[in-house]
Amino acid sequence: MMLIVLNISFVARMPPRQRGGPTTVREYKWAMRKPVRTVVLLCAVLFSSLAGAQTERRTWRLDFYQTGGPAVEAYSFDRLVVEPLAWPDAPSANVDARLTGNYRFEIVDGANRVIFARGYDPAFAEWVTTAESKKMRRTFQDSLRFPALTARADVILKKRTEEGGYKEVWRHPIDPADPFIDRSTPERHQVIQIERHGEPPAKVDLLLLGDGYTAAECARFRTQATRLSASLFTVEPFRSRRNDFNVWGLCPPSEQSGVASPSRGIYRRTPVGAAYDAFGSERYILTYENRAWRDIAAWAPYEYVIILTNGETYGGGGLYNVYSTAAAGNDFAEYLFIHEFGHHFAGLADEYYTSPVAYEPPARIVEPWPANVTASANRARVKWRDLLTPGVPLPTPWPKQQFEAMQKEYQSTRAKLRADKRPESEMTQLFRREIDIEMKLFATAEHRGKVGLFQGANYDARAFYRPEIDCIMFSRNPVPFCRVCQRALSQQIDRHSRR
Repeated sequence: MMLIVLNISFVARMPPRQRGGPTTVREYKWAMRKPVRTVVLLCAVLFSSLAGAQTERRTWRLDFYQTGGPAVEAYSFDRLVVEPLAWPDAPSANVDARLTGNYRFEIVDGANRVIFARGYDPAFAEWVTTAESKKMRRTFQDSLRFPALTARADVILKKRTEEGGYKEVWRHPIDPADPFIDRSTPERHQVIQIERHGEPPAKVDLLLLGDGYTAAECARFRTQATRLSASLFTVEPFRSRRNDFNVWGLCPPSEQSGVASPSRGIYRRTPVGAAYDAFGSERYILTYENRAWRDIAAWAPYEYVIILTNGETYGGGGLYNVYSTAAAGNDFAEYLFIHEFGHHFAGLADEYYTSPVAYEPPARIVEPWPANVTASANRARVKWRDLLTPGVPLPTPWPKQQFEAMQKEYQSTRAKLRADKRPESEMTQLFRREIDIEMKLFATAEHRGKVGLFQGANYDARAFYRPEIDCIMFSRNPVPFCRVCQRALSQQIDRHSRR
């Protein structure tokens, strides 16, 4: 709470006599009572206004459910929560006019003006592309966060259409006077300051949220969180923009060490609920415990959350404008941390296409919305046409056949290692051999280091193109983000930071 102290001093002598003024000290003291009462009243009004302004800046969160399956898609209200901290973002970032994400939510006031808007990709949006969604119904928890409202408004949820626009799928009214808004305080967790470069509204605030760490292991979490956040700032554009970030940590203690991995026979109930095997992919780490992790995360200022799981098995995941995950103890944890954050932070697509994924291929190829992949080979329509290397052929030749032959053998070996439950060190050795072979192969490519249209991206060998032959979004190789990805990441930093 903000506190203003008004220091009012009265000189212990009577001022010069004025026409109609008091003539004695007693009369003067009596006359001064009225202005003193006025000052006290003004102070009370001022404190009341400040308290109201502080309340208005609080973070609100609308929790809801999404249900899908054969012939059903439904949305239902759960609760509206007042989080314990102030809204961390700059007011200038409230309305994102870009049409990013497979979902978008808007807050519309009584005059039908959009006062807040965000695009995002929930787990539900991925699940509906899996084979499972054609066979069974399933419900997902989700949340929409925004600065506190002072007047009635509608929250509108929109879903992306194949034409690239959005259609409204759900609307929920909000009345700030509603007595059923949940204003209770969740269980408190101690925030760890990893890096602080300014006040939250002027910075990009990252929260590193631990899961599967016992109370005795939270010191390990802090060490890993510090190391992994530092690794993010070794690559551009984050290296040049480090001072535009704050990094926070939270380590809710778990009763058991590690997180669930059902395919390996490991079952855990952890505070954040992170687990391997999301949508049947052994390396995909997600949490479906939205209520739980949101209540924990509420104790730190954040726009972006990276869930660090306590374990050595390779895995991670990234949901645009929701969260990303990474196995903090893996030998490739730095790569996982950075790659998955690219999904979460800027909605970057996976540029690889040879690894197995849970999603089914789309029935019809449409232009994907992420900035770093395209379905168009028409120079005039390429998203990154202004960055194309002069004279580069489109599509751009690269050793695609050799790469795919090598990947076929590699993916077979990788699957066998997992099926045989071999030690993680053997998977690390496989990854390192793969890196060595790929780096030598790409070194021979005529158009390495150029921006063009390289066929193979977005989980498809033919339908989509990526900007460069290699990138953090394409491989585990020691390479930077490509120039197209760097631009998308820089634009996102600009939205949330003020210099």
